[in-house]
Amino acid sequence: MTDLLDRMANNGHTELKAFRDEATGLKGFVGIHDTTLGSAGGGTRRYAFESEADAIEDVLRLSRAMTYKYALAGVNMGGAKAIIWIDEDEHSEELYRSYGRIVDSFDGRFVTGGDIGTDVRELRWIGMETDYVVGLPEQFDHPSGYHGGGLGVIRAMEACSDLVYDDRSLGDLHVVVQGVGEMGTSIVRYLDDEGADVTVADPDTASVDRLVDHYGVSTVAPKNVYDVDCDIFAPSALGFVLNDETIPRLQCDIICGAANNQLEDEKRHGSKLHNRGILYAPDYLANAGRTIDDTDLLRTGGYNHERAREMVNRIYDRMLTIGRRSRTEDRPTGEIADEIAEARIEALREMRSPVTETRVPQW
Repeated sequence: MTDLLDRMANNGHTELKAFRDEATGLKGFVGIHDTTLGSAGGGTRRYAFESEADAIEDVLRLSRAMTYKYALAGVNMGGAKAIIWIDEDEHSEELYRSYGRIVDSFDGRFVTGGDIGTDVRELRWIGMETDYVVGLPEQFDHPSGYHGGGLGVIRAMEACSDLVYDDRSLGDLHVVVQGVGEMGTSIVRYLDDEGADVTVADPDTASVDRLVDHYGVSTVAPKNVYDVDCDIFAPSALGFVLNDETIPRLQCDIICGAANNQLEDEKRHGSKLHNRGILYAPDYLANAGRTIDDTDLLRTGGYNHERAREMVNRIYDRMLTIGRRSRTEDRPTGEIADEIAEARIEALREMRSPVTETRVPQW
């Protein structure tokens, strides 16, 4: 226990809550990292972790990443994440409603949304027990075809292309998208609109076949995805895919995708990419579009699409700033991004106290 508390202290975490409900089979954790900027927000991930230690590792790492994501994106929220840990892919309305009561018990200090294993159906179940849930289609007035998360990745790609090739256009580039779930598919659609040459990889062959039929994309076996000669590699599935084994295989100039925690070791592998001359778009910036879109709902007056889209578009400018500093200072982009996020948090720390039970915002 002491080791866990020391780790939380060293990484700035303020709270880790374990929960369980024997009647429904619910068990998991909510991690809150920092609330200097506002109430803590983060998605709920349902996953069959191999151990309790793995589940805690995930919730702590992801909640910290959310703090940095909000800070870098200019959103006044703190970072959190929730894990529903179940041994098999069995979940029910009762389980998610029980979890909704857990969310509600935070009295607004924690606001959640979707993640792996938690989609619209599950969010509706959570919403039966709490108002502190975002990401439901009826909460937004999106125009047809809009996807904030996918658009954010595209804006980051455009900035990377501008930095590497002196041309913002993606139309002449070959992009490899690893993972074609909701986010990956939206990236493919935007890339198709740009006229890019797209290759996809995913173990879900049915999803891959749909994209081949609809967009005419090329395909590669998941195990060979790192070996494809391309301009941009876009990790858009699970994390930890950039590591000692995969980085030497990469044949790209840019890495920019939607997955969380792409680097197995942030400092070491970020440095490896930098030393190889590969421009890495920090994942928590590139994939911030969906978060920006969802949290706009919580601003005064409710969701405003034009305002949210403009904030998503600013990902381009933020990536340009990070890339230029990385080049000038000869340092990995992840280090630069962390510094910018931390500076924003520190600038506001003296201006406001962290959100507690006695100071809860009213949406």
